[in-house]
Amino acid sequence: MDFALNDDQRAIQDAARAFADAELAPHSARWDEDKHFPTDVMKQAAEMGFCGIYTGEEHGGMSLGRVEAAVIFEELSRGDVATAAFISIHNMATWMIDRFGSDDLRGRFVPSLVTMEKIASYCLTEPGSGSDAAALRTTAVRDGDHYVLNGSKAFISGAGTSDVYVVMVRTGGEGPKGVSALVVEAGTPGLSFGAQERKMGWNAQPTAIVQFDDCRVPVANLLGEEGAGFRYAMAGLDGGRLNIAACSLGGALLALETAQEYVATRKQFGRPIGEFQALQFRLADMATDLEAARLMVLRGAWAIDTDHPEKTKWCAMAKRMATDACFQIADEALQLHGGYGYLKDYPLERIVRDLRVHRILEGTNEIMRVIIAREMARG
Repeated sequence: MDFALNDDQRAIQDAARAFADAELAPHSARWDEDKHFPTDVMKQAAEMGFCGIYTGEEHGGMSLGRVEAAVIFEELSRGDVATAAFISIHNMATWMIDRFGSDDLRGRFVPSLVTMEKIASYCLTEPGSGSDAAALRTTAVRDGDHYVLNGSKAFISGAGTSDVYVVMVRTGGEGPKGVSALVVEAGTPGLSFGAQERKMGWNAQPTAIVQFDDCRVPVANLLGEEGAGFRYAMAGLDGGRLNIAACSLGGALLALETAQEYVATRKQFGRPIGEFQALQFRLADMATDLEAARLMVLRGAWAIDTDHPEKTKWCAMAKRMATDACFQIADEALQLHGGYGYLKDYPLERIVRDLRVHRILEGTNEIMRVIIAREMARG
């Protein structure tokens, strides 16, 4: 069993780190403060191939695996968590169109998504159905060669800015088999957006309600088959959970590195505080937890790449463990800074705020436990 990255993967890792160091990290604090959505920088990321990582080559994607995606997102999030997380969502939505869409749908949308000429959002959660996603109420009623959509989606990253929305809608009866997926373009009559949410973190990306009021969407924009949308959504989320877990790794890595530098120079009681064994032990635990989380993420990525029958369980495990552990690492790094960690002069408070939501989105960590327990019961 080889735990090392191969030469190609290391080259990808180096490229992602160089991009993050040059284009993300220097601006991260300002983007957070100004609530700026850096679409210009994300287009630069697309030029590196980072906006179509595991999308097929036919329409311009890199056709890489989920291991490579995890490596890339860890490095990007070390530069800026919120921007890396949005790029991960864009990748998920783009992959869903490329994986499940018709040739016509793929040809119309994927080329402009992998270049980020167009930006994509993923719309599953609703005001009345968060963890119980299969209970969604947004309807799509067939009317000739169109579907007429009514309902709303909540907490949608990119809402009001994105050009393309991959939307889960109810075309049939109750439960998951009544759910379909549609691609809705910005500017479609009946599509509107709520006010921007005032959030604890992830300030470098917009978040709002997406509203559909008699919104007419061509039947040609149906993703795959009617009634298969929930299955597509869950397939997207297996990878999406790993992406968010990888973004947690990058934020926690920056927090740990920052803490190591601080304790080496901060003096109390006549010597650097890093010389105190109690703090050395805390740093050792943080590093151990980070490495364990990374191994879980890479195992989940390997499971998707090999289509392992237990991939859903391992992805849920990785998401639960990594997002919990990485938040705790960031919080501990802040604690090691004392009062300085609470100030915006250091990146710790921003990392803590950004990583907190990772334990909620792409399925809460409580739902991850439900998935893990369900998969265990299946044997």
